[in-house]
Amino acid sequence: MSLLTDLINLDLSDNTEKIIAEYIWVGGSGMDMRSKARTLSGPVTDPSQLPKWNYDGSSTGQAPGEDSEVILYPQAIFKDPFRRGNHILVMCDTYTPAGEPIPTNKRHAAAQIFSHPDVVAEVPWYGIEQEYTLLQKDVKWPVGWPIGGFPGPQGPYYCSVGADKSFGRDIVDAHYKACLYAGINISGINGEVMPGQWEFQVGPSVGISAADEVWIARYILERITEIAGVVVSFDPKPIPGDWNGAGAHTNYSTKSMREEGGYEIIKKAIDKLGLRHKEHISAYGEGNERRLTGHHETADINTFKWGVANRGASIRVGRDTEKEGKGYFEDRRPASNMDPYIVTSMVAETTILWNP
Repeated sequence: MSLLTDLINLDLSDNTEKIIAEYIWVGGSGMDMRSKARTLSGPVTDPSQLPKWNYDGSSTGQAPGEDSEVILYPQAIFKDPFRRGNHILVMCDTYTPAGEPIPTNKRHAAAQIFSHPDVVAEVPWYGIEQEYTLLQKDVKWPVGWPIGGFPGPQGPYYCSVGADKSFGRDIVDAHYKACLYAGINISGINGEVMPGQWEFQVGPSVGISAADEVWIARYILERITEIAGVVVSFDPKPIPGDWNGAGAHTNYSTKSMREEGGYEIIKKAIDKLGLRHKEHISAYGEGNERRLTGHHETADINTFKWGVANRGASIRVGRDTEKEGKGYFEDRRPASNMDPYIVTSMVAETTILWNP
């Protein structure tokens, strides 16, 4: 094994200028991540320097067998924490050979919204709280839980320490550092209310870069759990019953909200979100009805309400924002399996571009 480890960690820079680029894209389910690697002649600093590539879309549920070629367009570059050196991770989106975005390419529509002059002028900031659950690989049961049984009730586990309360910290910390190395604007991590459940936060990041960073952070987490022999689940309610679900709370502000008088802009934006509640809920993740029950720090899926410091609301405004008269708000409705391209662009579209 030591020889294998030595080869995996081999530093190529002394022998060649060539680098490895891992092209990453979202697969046919809208949640599965796919990737493959290619050799480049030298270091790359911008996606425009990268060649397009292709793959067999019939094997990912994204194209028919008789016309299976899907084209990868490089969109964002990150440092590769696994290969290190000048090697890179490349977030791509997906197109037909004729240059049309395929149906599962949600980045293309998001990029159009984020490039709208009114949206650009508002410099939208996002902070996304990605919750997830670590599962034992062969039994699909949370790490730290007795197989076929349950731990003690919720209460001791949130932000906890200790071998009887905190499960999977080595994976979480490895992911935290790998994201920082990659250049992701990861701002923190914490243990969640249900044992075996964790959260990382991405942001504040501007516009579509927030969604690129969440997808790459998810990819890195999948790779680390692969190494650890653990399964990561983004299911919004992995364990039925009196256990917290998993969300992707989305914190949001615009330039107008961050300036004097911003609280009034925030309230108008929240009113708009309330008017389009059903549209947002339908796009905020599969299985979210199992999570948004009105219990376990959620609002009922059919009800829209907002409040200051209210974690049982659809939209929460912080005390500091209320006090200072400017700041941001938190959309607590998105599920952990939401597509960040859809959620971030939809929030911007509703609050900036949409006129009721």
